[in-house]
Amino acid sequence: MKVVHVNAEAQRNACLARLCAEVYGQQAGLTPLVVFTGTCSVLFPQEAARLFAAVDGQGKPQALALLVLDEEGEGMTVTHACALDQANAQQRLISELTLKAPLRVDVDTAEQEAFYQQSGIKRWFGGADGKRIGLGARHPAKSVSELAPTLGLDEALILRRFKHDPKAFEEAKQAFLQGLNDFPQTL
Repeated sequence: MKVVHVNAEAQRNACLARLCAEVYGQQAGLTPLVVFTGTCSVLFPQEAARLFAAVDGQGKPQALALLVLDEEGEGMTVTHACALDQANAQQRLISELTLKAPLRVDVDTAEQEAFYQQSGIKRWFGGADGKRIGLGARHPAKSVSELAPTLGLDEALILRRFKHDPKAFEEAKQAFLQGLNDFPQTL
C-alpha cells in the first residue's frame, strides 16, 4: 500500500466528494455538500487542506483522508477519513500519515481513540466537551494549551448562500455529483 497526495484538482475534488459521501452517508442532508463546497472553494485554494489516498499495487484507492491545517500552520488535523474496499486500509493510511505529518485527531469515543492509538497516535489530552485530542510524534505541541485551533468552515454561511442563491446551490450540487461520477479507478 502506498500513500498518494492527491494534487490534481479534478481528481482531488472527485476524491473529496467520495470521502464526504462515505463519511456522512445517505441520510446526512446537506452536510456532505456543505463540507465539499467549503473545502473546494476555501480550504484548497488557500492550501489549508490536503487530501491523501492509500492505493494498492495497481493504484486503486483503498482509503481517503482529509487533513486541515491549524491556524498557526504547524499541525494538521484529520477531519475526515474512510476506508473504501479494504477494512484496514484507513488504519494503514493514518499510520503512514502519522510517520510523515504533524497529525492531530479529535475523537468522541473510546473506540475512536483506540483506533487512532493503533494507528500510531500516542500522545493524548483531554479536550473541551469530553473530547480527546491525540497527537502524532511529529506534532510540535507539548500540551493542549499549545494547540492552535484547526481552520474551519463557516457552514452556516454556506447554507445561507445555498438558500438565497439557487444557482450557487445547483452549481455546488452538480460539482459534487460530477465528483462522485468521476471518482478515479486509479491514482
